[in-house]
Amino acid sequence: MAVAAPTSEPLAPRQTREVRRGDRVFRGLTLGSGLLILILIVAIATFLVWKAIPAFRISGLHFFTEKGWFPDAKPAKFGVAAIAFGTVLSSVIALILVVPVAIGAALALTELAPRRLGTVGGYVMDVLAAVPSVVYGLWGVFFLVPKLIPPQRWLSVHASFIPLFQNKSNTFGRSVFAASVVLAIMVLPIVAAIAREVFRQVPRAHREAALALGATRWETIRMAVLPPSRSGVVGAVMLGLGRALGETIAVALVLAATFNINLRVLEPGGNTIAANIATKFGEAGIVGREALIASGLVLFAITLAVNMAARAVVYRSTRIAEGKV
Repeated sequence: MAVAAPTSEPLAPRQTREVRRGDRVFRGLTLGSGLLILILIVAIATFLVWKAIPAFRISGLHFFTEKGWFPDAKPAKFGVAAIAFGTVLSSVIALILVVPVAIGAALALTELAPRRLGTVGGYVMDVLAAVPSVVYGLWGVFFLVPKLIPPQRWLSVHASFIPLFQNKSNTFGRSVFAASVVLAIMVLPIVAAIAREVFRQVPRAHREAALALGATRWETIRMAVLPPSRSGVVGAVMLGLGRALGETIAVALVLAATFNINLRVLEPGGNTIAANIATKFGEAGIVGREALIASGLVLFAITLAVNMAARAVVYRSTRIAEGKV
């Protein structure tokens, strides 16, 4: 008995108009949302530039080379060299500490742990992202910093051949290294959560094909999971870097604020742009506030550059994965 092939009936004119109207509404909403984001970014940048111009007029090009911060003195003397250096240094160290842990945790929860345990572990890790920054800062000052003194002393004794771990003052405590550890713990749930979702998007057939060819579990992860996830992992890492660059309260509590450029991360002291804004804004005068806004403009530019670089890396990784490069 022959079965008639199903035929799709054409939509009625009224239904067609409703579909087209829905498409137009959706297109307008998405376009408007994208334009709103661009307008907000331009508005923020315009505000920062406008408010920062007086500070640039006072300090000139020395704003980018001066290490001290005395904007309300007579004469005013201030610059972002030290705090910009501290911002980048602490964020990069935090990223070096957190990336292996975050990616390893994401792989363990998605590839090694049982499904139920991986789900529960993911929820527990995500809870870290809900902890306020001030709680991390207080925990870092009263608990973590004292616990880090023995490891810092060990690094100073056994790894002093690396300039980064030299400590000529032989005092330990609220250092860039301690602030970087706190930042790494704060960034961990962000990088791990995104990496975990990226690994879950890899088709299961890729894993099964690798296992069927005799690959071990590690070889399966290395050949079938990591290559297609490269762009997503890079995006997660760069998003974590942006989070670390802009952290304020936790760093302000953990660091003993100083204005110097020092590569020895175990010595007490250091500062970042965001922490300096948080601690100085309330007591700053007119010139001081303009200088702080100018430093905020520098932080905005650094964060924007990091995001643009991340976009370029993700785009290139995607092109390589698709075989177009």
